[in-house]
Amino acid sequence: MPNIRVTVWGENLHERSTATVREIYPTGMHQCIADALNAAPGITATTATLEQPSHGLPPGRLDATDVLVWWGHAAHAQVRDDIVDQVCAAVWSGMGAIFLHSAHFSKPFKRLMGTPCNLTWREAGERERLWLTSRSHPIAAGLPDHFELEQEEMYGEPFGIPDPMETVFVSWFQGGEVFRSGVTYKRGAGRVFYFRPGHETYPTYHDANVQKVIVNAVRWARNPAPRIADPGAAPNVPVESALEPITERGPRLHAKGEAGLR
Repeated sequence: MPNIRVTVWGENLHERSTATVREIYPTGMHQCIADALNAAPGITATTATLEQPSHGLPPGRLDATDVLVWWGHAAHAQVRDDIVDQVCAAVWSGMGAIFLHSAHFSKPFKRLMGTPCNLTWREAGERERLWLTSRSHPIAAGLPDHFELEQEEMYGEPFGIPDPMETVFVSWFQGGEVFRSGVTYKRGAGRVFYFRPGHETYPTYHDANVQKVIVNAVRWARNPAPRIADPGAAPNVPVESALEPITERGPRLHAKGEAGLR
């Protein structure tokens, strides 16, 4: 089986503007994540960033991407709507997508969820303890029942997302809050995973357990089936193409073969 093709998308803003982040991630968070993925057998990861033409996602890039990993924070509003359309269409057609940390407020994630995706938060460098809630899930493979991150940003419930297909992790924070920190969805033919950890001022993406979660999630999210060519198609089926013989009756709004209203 060919390697899983992953595109790691990052804003690459904090790394360039904030010395603390640049010290932790000298080549960018996106490259740190890609390096961890490239160290795993069967995965080939490349990167794309906000400042590149077409945000690094020109025509054809998503067609050649099995799983898209997305990290965003400061520039959600700067992501072009046509790129958001392309990302969502690719997911509906069968591309996997993993949204990390503050990408809960990214345009593609909110479009795919159809909800505000809001939460409570606190930036205090407190301890986060992640608990497995589904030991047998492929994303949890090789992980302990719980692991800790010594410093992280707090995200707390209520989390304004639809009920997930499965909750793989929940988090507890030193201040007492809890959070559904690893949740799965299916959108069209594509699998979607949201994973909470990853605040830019802490070395979260250097953590071995966090890297294992992302590697496992990439393998889970990949759909080996051929992509659906036009996942948004809504064809006007002519009478003569009906599986059973029918006779047209009564008036109609649309002419034969005319596209529907959207």
